[in-house]
Amino acid sequence: MLVDTCVWLDMAKTPAQARNIEILAGLRNENRIEIIVPQIVLDEFIRNRTRVIDEYVKSITTTMSRAKEIVAQQRKGRRSKVLDRLLDQANSQIRTPRSVAEDAADQIQSLMQHGKIFPISQGMKVRAAERAMQKRAPFHRDKNSMNDALIMEAYGEVIKGQSKAKDRFGFVTHNHRDFSEPTGSHKVPHPDFAAFFSARKSRYYITVGDALGRMHLTGPNAWMYDNYEPPIRSVSDIANSIGELIDKVWYNRHKVREEQIEAKHIQLVDKETFPTPLGAVRPIQRDIWEGALKAAKRVEKRYGIKNMGPWDDFEWGMLNGKLSALRWVLGDDWDMLDT
Repeated sequence: MLVDTCVWLDMAKTPAQARNIEILAGLRNENRIEIIVPQIVLDEFIRNRTRVIDEYVKSITTTMSRAKEIVAQQRKGRRSKVLDRLLDQANSQIRTPRSVAEDAADQIQSLMQHGKIFPISQGMKVRAAERAMQKRAPFHRDKNSMNDALIMEAYGEVIKGQSKAKDRFGFVTHNHRDFSEPTGSHKVPHPDFAAFFSARKSRYYITVGDALGRMHLTGPNAWMYDNYEPPIRSVSDIANSIGELIDKVWYNRHKVREEQIEAKHIQLVDKETFPTPLGAVRPIQRDIWEGALKAAKRVEKRYGIKNMGPWDDFEWGMLNGKLSALRWVLGDDWDMLDT
């Protein structure tokens, strides 16, 4: 099984997925699975490890503080006092968020380092470059996707050149924009990668849970895998996803305004005056726009500019749909898309 870097990083910053890590470690120890690790994946994980741990710590700390704030606002009766006491106990008795995240990252890194690590060959680089020149996936979105291409080419080389007839393979990624069918189910690989997958030998997955669920295992510990259930998302996970979606929706709207300013459809002014003349496009105050440019740079640095679009109509609809759905889960009305 080749697990894309984004999946390992998501597992590291979501320790609630510890069950997935435990199952993968158990399967590896029983020699039922081998983790395929291109060197580029291990390097990317190590490079981003501290960042994802910090993000998890921040999300948990913020969630606990918000919970205590809500209880403090509702200081009425016995129930509020009980909740306040329980939160204090939880805050003092549970392991620190950093130790939890570091343990998860250590387990993942151990899994990878005990896997089948191999370097990126010159042949993989040539094939990836050919994809780029021909605008084939993952270069179909007009962005630098060389690392993604190298990971897929590495997977292709393993399944074609280093496998036995009885071997079965799985490629797992959360990056459906670059690897999945662009206008259909995300569970189907992009047509440009069709040669790497088949109904029997090589399968494509968008979650580790899907991959584990497809494995038919026997033996004394088979119950452990048969009873597998995907972990439930925590409130902090949902809140983090909402924050990321808000940033991306805002960023896209910002880029539209940037184009309109460059085209002179929107004017920059030193001081905005009111009211705006009837029928005129509202100008943007220069200092406010400079602040927006700085905010956009921070967003690009946080998520990586290659993950910030541009998106086609289908992708843009999915982005807003996800934001609306997640906000609904946390209590907002449907179609709440304010950023």
